[in-house]
Amino acid sequence: MAEFSQEEKDNIQKQFEDLLQNSPKCHKSEETIALVRKAFDVANEAHYGTRRRSGEPYILHPIAVAKIVSIEIGLGSKSVISALLHDVVEDTDITLEDISNMFNPKIAQIVDGLTKIRGLLKNKEGQAENFKKIVFTLSEDVRVIIIKLADRLHNMRTLDSMSPEKQLRIAEETNTLFVPLAHRLGFYKIKMELEDLCLKYLNPTVYNDIFRQLKGSEKKRIHYLNRFCVPIMMTLEKNNINYSISSRSKSISSIWAKMQKKGISFDNVYDVFAVRIILQDVPLEEEKAMCWRVYSYITDKYTPNPERLRDWISTPKDNGYESLHTTVMGPDGTWVEVQIRTQRMDDIAEQGYAAHWRYKNIDGFEQSQLEVWMKRVRSSLVNPDEDALKFLDDFKLNLYATDLFAFTPKGEMHRFPIGATALDFAYEIHSEVGNHAIGARINKGKVVGVDYKLESGDQVEILTSDSQKPQKEWLKIISTSKAKNALDQIFKYEKRKNFVRGQQLLPKLLEERELPASPTIINKLVQGYGVADKNELYEKLGGDELNIEKMVEYATHKRQSKKITFWGLSFMKNEDETDDEQEESGVKVLRHSTNYTIASCCHPIPGDEVIGFEGKNGWVIHKKNCPSAIERQQTENAHKIKWISRQEQVFLVTIQMKGKDRIGMLNDISNVISNQLNVNIRTGHIETVEHEFIAHFDLYIHDSQQLNTLMMNLQKVKGMNKVERIEQQEK
Repeated sequence: MAEFSQEEKDNIQKQFEDLLQNSPKCHKSEETIALVRKAFDVANEAHYGTRRRSGEPYILHPIAVAKIVSIEIGLGSKSVISALLHDVVEDTDITLEDISNMFNPKIAQIVDGLTKIRGLLKNKEGQAENFKKIVFTLSEDVRVIIIKLADRLHNMRTLDSMSPEKQLRIAEETNTLFVPLAHRLGFYKIKMELEDLCLKYLNPTVYNDIFRQLKGSEKKRIHYLNRFCVPIMMTLEKNNINYSISSRSKSISSIWAKMQKKGISFDNVYDVFAVRIILQDVPLEEEKAMCWRVYSYITDKYTPNPERLRDWISTPKDNGYESLHTTVMGPDGTWVEVQIRTQRMDDIAEQGYAAHWRYKNIDGFEQSQLEVWMKRVRSSLVNPDEDALKFLDDFKLNLYATDLFAFTPKGEMHRFPIGATALDFAYEIHSEVGNHAIGARINKGKVVGVDYKLESGDQVEILTSDSQKPQKEWLKIISTSKAKNALDQIFKYEKRKNFVRGQQLLPKLLEERELPASPTIINKLVQGYGVADKNELYEKLGGDELNIEKMVEYATHKRQSKKITFWGLSFMKNEDETDDEQEESGVKVLRHSTNYTIASCCHPIPGDEVIGFEGKNGWVIHKKNCPSAIERQQTENAHKIKWISRQEQVFLVTIQMKGKDRIGMLNDISNVISNQLNVNIRTGHIETVEHEFIAHFDLYIHDSQQLNTLMMNLQKVKGMNKVERIEQQEK
C-alpha cells in the first residue's frame, strides 16, 4: 500500500472541508454533520493508499462526486454520504451490512444500487438482467441514478488519464446511456457538459475546431451581448421587475448538431449565444403571466422571429422543463435567443428531478410528466418474467424525451416522440383500441391510415372495427414502448398457441399421407418449407402459413448431394512388411479401405499427417501427433496412412480466437469465414471479459489447406491476437 505525502493528505482534508462548507443541506444538525464526517473517515481509511489512473489519491474521486451531488445538483446529506461511500463495497473489504450498521439501511440500499450499476458497466455478461435490477432500484429511489450521473460526470471530466481505447469506450457508453438519462431526468446542464465531453473524445477534431472558434470570438461576443442587454435591463428596472440576467454560448455539441442538421459552417450558425432572464419572487399562480409580460417588453425593443417561439410554460416538457424561448433580431442584424423563466423554473431546469421534489408539495404544482414516466418504469417491472433484453430496449426507448403532443376529441393531451403514428396514439388510449384500430380522423376532418405520423397539436379520433386484428407489420410503424409491449404480448400468445396446434397437427397430417413422423421426415419438411427449425415448422403450420399440399413432395424428396460419405485412404507399407503391391508416387500402397472411423479426440481432416489402428470394427484414424494415438502406439501397431482422394466431403474442426473486443468484431469474423472463404459454420460462441474476447467456432472444413488459409485471413482481422485449431477435449 502506497503512502501519501503530507501535501496529499492536506489536500484530501481541504477538499472534504470544502464539500462540507458548501453543502448547506449537510448542516441540518450536529448529528448530520457527524454522519457526513464519519462517511468521509470510513471511505478515506478504506481507500487509503490507492490511486486513480491519473496518480491522485482515489478518495478525491468520491469527494468530487459528493460535491457534484450536493453543490451542483442540490441533493441532501443521505446522497452525500452515499456518494462518499459509493465505491467501498466494490473495492474494499467493507460490506453492505457494515454500511447498514454504521449508518442506516436506506444508505446501504443506495450504495448497493450504485455497486450493481458499476458491475453492469464493467462486465457485459448478464448485462440486460443486471440492468433490469438496476432500474428496479431506480424506481424505488431515483437518487441511485442521480449519484451515478455525478460519478460519470466526474469520470468524464478526468478522462484524459485513460488510454485512448478506454476513452472511446467510456465516451460511447456515456453518449448512449447517460446523456439521454440526464436529459430525461431534467439535468440540462449535466447533459450538455456530458455531450461536449463525449464529442471531445469521439470527434476531437470537430470539438477543438468549434472550441477554438468560440474562444476566438469571445471578447466580441461579450461586447455585443452588453449592447443587446442594456435596453432590456433598463426596461425591466423601469417596470420594477426583480430579475437576474446572464448570457451563455450554445454548447459545442449543440452547435455541431445544428451544423450537421442544416449543412452549414460555424459562421452560419446564427444563434450561437443566448440570453437568460430569471424572474425572482414570483408567486406560482402569477408565473405564466409575468413571463409573457417580460416577453412583451423584449419584443417591444427587438423584432421576434415568429417561427422560433417556444412556449414550454403552457406545455412543459415531459421531464419538467418550463421556459419561454424566443429568438429576436438584435443590433447589427444578429439573431439572439432569449429564455424567460422564473427562479423555480430555473431550479428545475438546472437541477432536474432533485429540484422537482423541492416544489412538488406547493399548492397548484401539478404532477409532472417526469413522474408519469417514473410510474411507467415501475409498471414495466410488474412482470418478473419479461425478457430482460426486451426490457432493456424498451427502457432505452423511453429515455428519450417526447417532442410532440396530440389531443383526444375531448381535449385530453398526450405526449409522443417525433415519428409517432396514429397507431401509437390508439395504444396510448387503450390496448383494445389499438388492437382494433383501422385508421384515424385528424382534426375532425381528414381520415388517415394507422401509419399516419402525428404532428404536434393534432386532434385525433381513432376509428375501430371489431373484425380488425393486430398485424405483424404494425411493429414497423410504432415508436412507443406502450404500443410495442401490447403487440409483443399478443404475438407472443399467438406464437405459443400456433406452436402447440402445429405440434398436434403434424403427426395427424403425416399419418393421413401414410408417412412416419420421424426426425428424418421432419428435417426434410424443415428444408422443404425453408424454415429455421422444427419449432418454426410447428408454429407456421399451426398458423396456417404453410401449403400442406406440398407436404408429400417435401417429405419424400431425395437430395442430389455432391458430397460423398467417405474418403479413400492409402495404407502405406510399414518397414517390417514385405508385400509388393503397387506404388503410388513412391508410396507403397497395401490396400484401399472405406471401413474406418475418424477419431473424435483429434478430428483429423484431409491434408493432416495421420496414422491408423486396425480393430474389430475397422480402422480408427488419428492425427499423427494426437496424444491418444501416441499413447496407443506403446501397445499397438500404427500404420502410416495417406489421403488419396479430394472430394466434397467436409469435416468438423474447432478453432479458437482471442483478441480485443470492439464494435463489429463478430461481423468481421463472420465475413471472413462465410463470405470470403465460403466456409459453413456449425456453431459459434463468443464471450468478452474486460474488453478482451475469446471465441470458439465449429466449422465444416474440406482439408488442412483450406483451414490454414482461413486461419491466416482471420489473423488479419483488426484486433485479432491469436487464432488456433483446438481439439474437442481442450474446448
